[in-house]
Amino acid sequence: MITVIGSLKGGSGKSTVTFNLAVWLSLAGQKVLAMDLDPQATLTDVADVRSEEGYQPQVHVRGRRAMAEGVDFSTYDEVVIDVGTADMDSLKRALMLADKIVIPVPPSQADVWSTQRFIRFVSSIVSKRNSPPEVCTFINRVDMQSAANESYETAAALVSLPGARFLLPRLSQRPVFLHSFSEGLAAMELDPRDPGVREFNALAAELYPHLIR
Repeated sequence: MITVIGSLKGGSGKSTVTFNLAVWLSLAGQKVLAMDLDPQATLTDVADVRSEEGYQPQVHVRGRRAMAEGVDFSTYDEVVIDVGTADMDSLKRALMLADKIVIPVPPSQADVWSTQRFIRFVSSIVSKRNSPPEVCTFINRVDMQSAANESYETAAALVSLPGARFLLPRLSQRPVFLHSFSEGLAAMELDPRDPGVREFNALAAELYPHLIR
């Protein structure tokens, strides 16, 4: 399955989610390819750190050139793709290949508006396909110190958005994600008992239920 993690805005946590999913899928026994199609190349950077430290399993990352030249995705069980809007050609290619498109949404009205625009953009691209991908949203980077109202309001808005399925699991802005990422580790590798890991496991189970049955 090809899963694209994307949004219109930077700072939504796409690369962190993509990297943690790649490690989680590998630990679940899947042969995984991660694609870094964002010119910032954050996913490539963290995979390089992981390789230098010798952590296992390795996260195999390929970039925009590989996407342009063509990749044989059939040799992998799971493919996760980190995309941004800075490279529209790569973004459009990824959307045309995706089985599932996942949109991380920070809890703010601006991010809800951005998500609405991205869903419309996705729809305009994948309408050319015979079998459109599933589009999902979830709330990411919830500030543990702020009032809960903004998160609830964002959830209510996402539930009502046409063209996308709202996923109940949400990820808080917990230190375990920042600290593990800087070390080339997934959150579950740094501290499997952290509450953020429980949140992430719930999200991964929602996205890949076939791997936990």
